[in-house]
This record gives sequence, structure tokens and C-alpha cells, in this order.
Amino acid sequence: MKIGRIESFHLRYTDTNDFSNRRETVLVRVETVDGVVGWGEGIAMWPEACRAVCTIIDDGLRPLLVGAGELTVEQAWTAMRKHCWWYGEGGLACFAYSAIDMALWDIEGKIQNKPLYELFGGKHHESLPAYAANHVNKATLEENVAEVVDFQGQGYRGVKLGFGKRGLSDVGRNPEGDVRFVRALREALGPEFEIIVDVGNGVVWDRDTAIRTVRAMSEYDIGWIEEPFYPTQLDDYRFLKAAVSVPIASGEREWTVTGYSRLIDTGTVDVIGCDPARAEGITGFRKIDALCGAAGITMNAHAWSSAILSAASLHLSVASPNTRLLEFKPFPNALLRDLVDRPIVQRNGMAQPSDRPGLGVEVNEAVVSRLAGEHWGST
Repeated sequence: MKIGRIESFHLRYTDTNDFSNRRETVLVRVETVDGVVGWGEGIAMWPEACRAVCTIIDDGLRPLLVGAGELTVEQAWTAMRKHCWWYGEGGLACFAYSAIDMALWDIEGKIQNKPLYELFGGKHHESLPAYAANHVNKATLEENVAEVVDFQGQGYRGVKLGFGKRGLSDVGRNPEGDVRFVRALREALGPEFEIIVDVGNGVVWDRDTAIRTVRAMSEYDIGWIEEPFYPTQLDDYRFLKAAVSVPIASGEREWTVTGYSRLIDTGTVDVIGCDPARAEGITGFRKIDALCGAAGITMNAHAWSSAILSAASLHLSVASPNTRLLEFKPFPNALLRDLVDRPIVQRNGMAQPSDRPGLGVEVNEAVVSRLAGEHWGST
């Protein structure tokens, strides 16, 4: 392909999945000289980070690629990584070239008239179980349990619950209360509905607290415990893995293929979380997925932003032998419902990608313009 145009968009939206707080992201529109358009996302989230990512795209990567002649996606990916050598292949640069890489794969699928999963060797899964990925933010235990029971009633096969999030809940701030919450969930949901606990950045456990809490939660059959420590606390991960039987997940805050390789080599995790809008794009995700396969561990795609990212994560996940579920934001918002012509939804508890070319979604550019133009006061 020959790239003729690259545009970045800093979007702001209200997210009903995050206690109706403001969230932000960066979308990229890439157009070839022949008029084929692809879309991608860099999930930078913070306002200053989104502005910086747009600058990297507009002032650094766009001049690099536009007019560069015939390029494969891999060649463009390599060129972008090399361009960012001084200020880092990870961090803000990674959001920028992840977004462009995603858009280039969308274009490649359209050029070949194939859905992305076919470009990656076809489906290993016809469909995947859909899990509601939700922040626990209601005021009472009863309200939070009822919310998850409602997800079960909607057909979701499991849930991944973020602890220590914004809102009214104290879940994530009281380990004994957290165990009571998991017990109440299991009693309400029955034995077949999977519960995954995402400890996350808002929770601070020391080693002993983590071991004690995870052992107690294991009595209620949780699927895995995600990021129980800060990602660099590898000694704590080693102690926890040796002390508990519950699978341990990490990786969502990693950046590069090299970084994931180092993490996998530590032997401290059973599940790798990876976001193609952050971790070197679709190209990076596939390389990381291959590392997971070689190590015999599970790959889990992060898809907690726009419908563009959800589409990319779904194609990657059905094409991988190492995945077993797909996460969904359970509540609609503009980036899920309005941004594309066919929102990514679960049906009867399963997720199946579009068979249309590329990502399989057509972006409503009027919605992009509206969300890029909304003002929220000083940022």
C-alpha cells in the first residue's frame, strides 16, 4: 500500500462504564493514495497524553509514512519503531504507532477483501464466550451483586470485576470485605458463571495481604486474579504464584514485544493481558501472542475502549489458539454505540467477528468530529 493521508483525533466522551466519568482516547484515520481508509486507536486516556500522542502522530509519524512509497504493514511498523528510538518504543510513542498499525491492518484487509482473522490464518474459535468487564462502583454489596446477576441474565458467560475504582463502593479497599463480596457473588451466580478479579492500580496489597486474600477468594472458584501488585514487583508475583493455586494475570501496563518477552520469561504469570491499542498495535499483539503460545500460557485481549478496539481485539482473539474469552463494556456509550455502523455485541453469551473486510466496522465520521470537538473546560 501507499499511504496518502494520516489524521489524528483526540476524542472525549462520557463513559457509563466508569461511573459516568469523562474518558479520552485517540483515533487515527489513514487513507491510501487509492482512497482505501482504515481506522485505529491509541488508548492514551489522560488529556495531556492524548495531546502528546496526536503530536507524535502529526509531527513525527505522518511525515515518516505519507509519501514513503509502497509499504507493507510490517515495514511501516518497523519504520515507526525505529523513528521513535530516542524517546522510546514504549510509552506515549507506543500509543501513536499502535493506532496507525491498527489502521494499516484495517486497510490491508480491505485491499485483500478479507476479514482480519483470515489474514492471520483463519479462526481457531468460531466465537468466544463474552464476559462483562465492569468496575465495581455501587454503594452497597447488595447493589453490586445485583448488577452482576443482571449481566448473567443478559447472557454473559462470566465477569471481570475491577476493584478500587471510582464510585461509591469500598470494594478493593477492605480485603475482608472483598472476600465477602466474592462469596456473595458465587452464592448468587451459581457454580458455572466465571468470576475474574481485577485488582488494578487503585488497590495496594502487600505480599501477605495478597496471599491471604487470594487464598480466601479461591474457595469461591475465581478464574484468575489480575495485577495484584504493581507490574514491576516481580518478587511479590513470584511469592504469590508459589503460595496460591489461582491463576495470575498481568501485562496490561506493559508496552513492547520485548517487555512482554521478559515478563513471560519470569514465569510469574499464567495469563497475559494485552491491548492492541497500546502494546505495539495489532502487529505487536500477534508477536506477543506467539510468545504466549510458546510458553503455554493464556492470552487475553484488553478491549475496554471504542468499538474500533473491540473489533480488533475480537479478530485477534478468534484467530489465536491461546485465548478463551472476550471482554465487553456492558453499558453503551457513544464510542461503542454511535461510532460504528455495526456495534460489537454479544449474542447468547458469545462474541463473533464480522466477516466484512478489515476490522469489519464502518466509522461514522460525524461522530468522530463531534467527540473531537466537544469541550470540557481546561485540559
